[in-house]
Amino acid sequence: MAALLETKPNPIATFARGVVRTLLAAALICCSAAMAADDSLYRAQTVVTGQGEPNRIIGFGACLEDVLIKVSGQPMLASDRRLAGFKSRVREFVSSFDYHDQYAGKPHHDEQGTRDRPYDLTVAFDQSKIDGVLAELGLKPWRSQRPALGVFVEMLHGPKDFIVTSDGTQSDLQRDALAAAAGKRGMRFVLPDSAALTRAKVTAVGLLKMQPAQLSAIVAPQGGEAILVGQLVWDDKDLGWATQWRMAWRGKDYTWQFRGVTFDEAFRRGVGGAALVLSGNGDPGRSK
Repeated sequence: MAALLETKPNPIATFARGVVRTLLAAALICCSAAMAADDSLYRAQTVVTGQGEPNRIIGFGACLEDVLIKVSGQPMLASDRRLAGFKSRVREFVSSFDYHDQYAGKPHHDEQGTRDRPYDLTVAFDQSKIDGVLAELGLKPWRSQRPALGVFVEMLHGPKDFIVTSDGTQSDLQRDALAAAAGKRGMRFVLPDSAALTRAKVTAVGLLKMQPAQLSAIVAPQGGEAILVGQLVWDDKDLGWATQWRMAWRGKDYTWQFRGVTFDEAFRRGVGGAALVLSGNGDPGRSK
């Protein structure tokens, strides 16, 4: 009788359950990826000397500033005097930290002992507490999906005039600086490759005259969404780069410029200005 009561599996129901399980698994993977990306916004890294508490606290303060800027998309916090009060009690906001010895594997010397060795200090902050600090500063976490920047930069240094690319050897230092700037501000970016620029007939001299739509087509296959265009010109008088950036977003054009900085700082300000626009926090050309 027991055998007579058994029912055969319903193929349609089995298939439906399989689809549901697949969708749930995909959803969990997406959620995990989103959480991981969100968690990374609440971590920062700086270099400190030794592992003593005084230098650690200084490092905590530097990382706190970076995280507040990264989470909010507001680079102007770097010059905000209100941060001093939060840095004075920065321990309250730290959830964990760790060190990486830059000289790992090398012996200690008299002039380079444990106290004096450089360490990468990585600091993770409590998300709810950081969000609370931002609220006190009149800001909100930038929760929406951050568009990947399609970055086009002309470097003009004397007779050298080139566009920073994803594959050009002369762009090595600029790529590293741009990657560091993007990581510091919680942004993703893509660069054009040399072949794509050649096919589109884009040259360094004519870059600033190109329309965003023309440039967008070059980096769209790599995921570039918001186009950021920059020009860095070396100035012997200032002993730094005269820099201008422009960006078009949601029907509005933005431009900002500055002088006398390293190209590392120029990229930080370029990416930071883009974050300011995309997060809806303001206009980098008008912010002080």
